[in-house]
Amino acid sequence: MAMNEIKAQRFSVSSFKGFRDVVAALGAAIGHPEMSSFGKNIAAAKTFAEVERIVREATGPWELMEFMRLDLGDVLRKRNGATARQSMRLLVGNPVTMSSMVQHVPDAGSYAPVTILIDERADGVHLSYDRMASFLATYGSPEALKVAQGLDSKVEALLLAAAG
Repeated sequence: MAMNEIKAQRFSVSSFKGFRDVVAALGAAIGHPEMSSFGKNIAAAKTFAEVERIVREATGPWELMEFMRLDLGDVLRKRNGATARQSMRLLVGNPVTMSSMVQHVPDAGSYAPVTILIDERADGVHLSYDRMASFLATYGSPEALKVAQGLDSKVEALLLAAAG
């Protein structure tokens, strides 16, 4: 049995825009493929070049796509009533980027796709992201770390843009 300690760095930015406006800005910047078809197309691809093309067509201007959306606020509203704060977790990524990390650090697959948390609080809407490079730093792969740092830069710039 092995046990490793992983330290994460959290990037957070707040916005005075409304929750729905922030979610819409993020949604407009990333791709939203129909996941069943996307998965079938990836499975049917014969080459990595085909996979790259399929992913490129599925991603938005930030070269990212949404894998899943979890409306945490919906559960909070069930618990606390209609006035409960809104909160959403987006699983976002790029399978080509993920593969570039996983080929050097297999455990990188535990962290990709990444989570973006959009959470309404008293002082505004907070957008949070745990940096991939902080997860991968302990594995000692400069190749994976370089890819992770590029992903972190992209996601952080996206969050800043969405926050306005």
